Amino acid sequence: MTIPSFGEKTASVYQTRIGVYVVIYNEEKKEIILVQAPNGAYFLPGGEIEKGETQALALKRELLEELGFVVDNPAYLGVADEYFHSNHRKTDYYNPGYFYGSQVFQQVAEPLEQFNHVEWFDVETALKKLKRGSHRWAVEQFFKLEK
Repeated sequence: MTIPSFGEKTASVYQTRIGVYVVIYNEEKKEIILVQAPNGAYFLPGGEIEKGETQALALKRELLEELGFVVDNPAYLGVADEYFHSNHRKTDYYNPGYFYGSQVFQQVAEPLEQFNHVEWFDVETALKKLKRGSHRWAVEQFFKLEK
């Protein structure tokens, strides 16, 4: 099976940053939640898997940090690679991302990260706003499963 790959791979030296992300949609299956970083870019909730963490632990931590949410039994959607340059960190990244989807979530706390903005969007708008191709791919995979 070929892993989908996004971004442009150049001759640059890439720092590997493995991530885990989730598509969370509302009860009506009409909107998904996105996180807007301080630079204005939109992403799926999630982030880097830290040393010693499993995908499940990293996803749990990231969702509490960004949303104050917990999700139950997210469905695995797949893995996709992304190559990108971070202007903020002045670094080129190779970002394999593991993607999940869930409708079952609960807000258990206020988000720990106060610098992000969280917003619900209809799927078509969310796909246009998402910065990373791998995140758009995951949304599309999730809604293929739901049909």
